[in-house]
Amino acid sequence: MENKIQNTIIRLATKEDCQNLSKIKLLCWKQTYSEIYPKNKIDNFDYDKNANKFLSIIENEKIKLFVVEVDDKIVGYMSCGEPVRPYKDYKQEIGLLYLLKEFQGLGIGSKLFYLAKQEIAKTGAKEFFISCNKYNIKAQNFYLKHGGIIDEIDEDEEDRSYPQIKFIYKLHL
Repeated sequence: MENKIQNTIIRLATKEDCQNLSKIKLLCWKQTYSEIYPKNKIDNFDYDKNANKFLSIIENEKIKLFVVEVDDKIVGYMSCGEPVRPYKDYKQEIGLLYLLKEFQGLGIGSKLFYLAKQEIAKTGAKEFFISCNKYNIKAQNFYLKHGGIIDEIDEDEEDRSYPQIKFIYKLHL
């Protein structure tokens, strides 16, 4: 397992990464959300639509999208910056943090998290938030372990892909 960490590169995403990012997103959804999201949401995943979403993030100067490569293959990604879906008065968020299951638990997610904190601190923000699916307990534990404070929990819905938990973080500069 340690070999996986040694061959890890974190870099800014490029336009050429968009199709691969779309594929990684679907793999992460299948690994993490197959028992949470409605089956048709995963079955009807639109690669091109998602690739275009990644492109719009890359082209947004107020958001940074980083990819994680292991042996020249993308295995995860993280975005941070201006919120895509505003929450209260927060000006910064970690918007996406996805890592293929076989690369979880190796410290890579923590590296991404700390990188995001550094990037957010550069903006002068003193706080930020993260939205997490209400039923993704493993992710919730990760965010709590990294100092997140639960600020809000959405009501249950029939479609379990929507309810979120909002975690807030204070930057101690």
